[in-house]
Amino acid sequence: MVDSKKIIINPVTRIEGHANITIDLNDKGAVTDAHFHVNEFRGFEKFCEGRPYTEMTSIAPRICGICPVSHAVASAKACEMIMRVTPPVTATLLRRIMHLGQMISSHALSFFHLSSPDFLLGFDSDPEKRNILGIAEKFPDLAVRGIRLRKFGQEASERITGKKIHAVGIVAGGMTCVLTEENRQALLAWVPEALETTRMALDIFKKFRKEMRDEFDGFASFKTLYMGTVGPKGELELYDGKLRFVSEEGAIIADQLDAKDYLQYIAERPVEFSYLKSPYYKPLGYPQGIYRVGPLGRLNVASCITTPLAQKEFLEFKQMGQQKPLHGSFYFHYARLIETLYSVEEMKNILEDPRVTSPDVFAQAGHNQSEGVGSSEAPRGTLFHHYFTDENGILKKINLLIATGQNNPAMNRSVLEVAKKYVDGRNVKEGALNRVEAAIRCYDPCLSCSTHALGAMPLQIQIRDHTGQIIRTLQRGQ
Repeated sequence: MVDSKKIIINPVTRIEGHANITIDLNDKGAVTDAHFHVNEFRGFEKFCEGRPYTEMTSIAPRICGICPVSHAVASAKACEMIMRVTPPVTATLLRRIMHLGQMISSHALSFFHLSSPDFLLGFDSDPEKRNILGIAEKFPDLAVRGIRLRKFGQEASERITGKKIHAVGIVAGGMTCVLTEENRQALLAWVPEALETTRMALDIFKKFRKEMRDEFDGFASFKTLYMGTVGPKGELELYDGKLRFVSEEGAIIADQLDAKDYLQYIAERPVEFSYLKSPYYKPLGYPQGIYRVGPLGRLNVASCITTPLAQKEFLEFKQMGQQKPLHGSFYFHYARLIETLYSVEEMKNILEDPRVTSPDVFAQAGHNQSEGVGSSEAPRGTLFHHYFTDENGILKKINLLIATGQNNPAMNRSVLEVAKKYVDGRNVKEGALNRVEAAIRCYDPCLSCSTHALGAMPLQIQIRDHTGQIIRTLQRGQ
């Protein structure tokens, strides 16, 4: 009889990037521990050192092919702090449109392409068809709608800057592009369809929750703190605002914190099994200070939403938790769709602002101080860019605190909770392993944003004894 075994899921499918999961078993086949391993190291912070800070708004969007606007916005804000300059109102409006568009595009990708196969086809369905291609075969209209919703989000950048991905129009001081009346009208024409598709997705989610309530509410459900950006009245804010932390019971423990002071509240600790560190809320220490960010975090900390349709859904969301935070990881999907609804409504509001087509989009300034911090709410959570420069404006040090990294402790806990509930080491079923992967998909992690899995990538599960000898191998999805 062996003392222990391991199940290794490598790679994890239908996420943005590459990672694997290790599940430790005892001699009876019960799960004792689990870890989410990020295998990639990209080193953006290091290779940006020695470059002029003014180049960062062009470099930063290359960090990510899914949320380049969030990086560009956070970078521009950090640079503008160094320059002590405020961009013109129209430039901020254009940035907001692009940022909302990216939120729509990213959330559409997450729900329709990466997660809906589990909802619509089932966790235990054929893994060869449990992907966007399977959705297109069985639900062709819905698949097309998902693609078009993502396209609508990308059009926000293309109509302003001429590029869908890695747009370079956002610069320190404002924008280098303007929105024409023709492009404003073209974006407004998309809005009814985008609203309809988002509400269809909400109906799908609610139907799934109703049919699988027991599994749904108990899926990777555990208490943590939450952090997100809010406006002065606690309203949901994705572009600009102040930080708020709430306790696991929903009490506000810190509010209206300036992003530039983030290091006073957030610390990181390295872990030996992953390139991702584990951030935590400093005043409480680790692990008591583990918190979650992203759609679920933002809605759990928010007091309201400023657009009518999203506010109606938000009230329903709050009622589900009886006015306390919802801790089940599946609720990330619900929060993601509510944010999509808000983003479409808010984009319409901005596009109807007559100032949005003004040519006044740039304010000029120079290097006025050595340090700058910028933040924005990326689709996956709060993002920080922190730059240090010398007297000539050359970058000496950069710190990037990415949303997925902040969710790292919670993702590991989610994997463990789901594995304990569904994985039997004596009879390892593919559907159980897919549920473990689904726990990670709730967070929609963006690990390198350079590759995207359709769901047909090979998955190998190795069961090993305590000496490292492989005693069983399972393979799927060649």
